[in-house]
Amino acid sequence: MLSVGLIGFAGFAGLCLAMEKHFNELLGRKPTAVQLRALRAGGWALLLLSLVLAVQGRGWALGLVEWSAVLMAGVTLWVFGLPYQPRLLLGLAAASLLLGPLLVLLAL
Repeated sequence: MLSVGLIGFAGFAGLCLAMEKHFNELLGRKPTAVQLRALRAGGWALLLLSLVLAVQGRGWALGLVEWSAVLMAGVTLWVFGLPYQPRLLLGLAAASLLLGPLLVLLAL
């Protein structure tokens, strides 16, 4: 479930950066419309991938419940960390984007 949580956390990072305000605050520049669409699509794709991994690992009944719980924990970290440590969250999102798929590959 750690890989599901990491990939979901990276997905929420993409959705967060898809908002112009957060993109400007975290990266210090204005986003283009193409960048915003790509971040939005990438964020949703990562969330869908995490759902597929959760359901594949535990089945529909437990997979959906664990996926929801893990995503809520990740969102809580974003909500409470973004006002205080935005750069740290950006680094954690980059690390989770690398470690999540690596953990999936190691589990195969």
